[in-house]
Amino acid sequence: MNPVKFYKCLADETRLKSLLLISEAGEACVCNLMDALQLDQPKTSRHLAELRKCEILQSERRGKWIYYKLHPDLPEWAREVILGTARSNADYFAKALQVLNTSINNGC
Repeated sequence: MNPVKFYKCLADETRLKSLLLISEAGEACVCNLMDALQLDQPKTSRHLAELRKCEILQSERRGKWIYYKLHPDLPEWAREVILGTARSNADYFAKALQVLNTSINNGC
């Protein structure tokens, strides 16, 4: 992965917020991210698919839902950027993270 591709993939607010939420939660289901981002399923899935295509996220189907987590082969510099951004900007996605955690605890 090169830096230009990486940053282009993050240049959308929905993709960035999704990625920060997933990095904090460890993994998240499309249904949980829909609640957290207050978006419909097609839009949420489209943005997550773009992050998967960029090889930033990895997905796994479990029943009818797809779960996402940071790609295990993500270069360390990219992982540090994501985690550092999440740590330094917690207020940017705090409300969405609270909704995500509630949604995860309640299940899809």
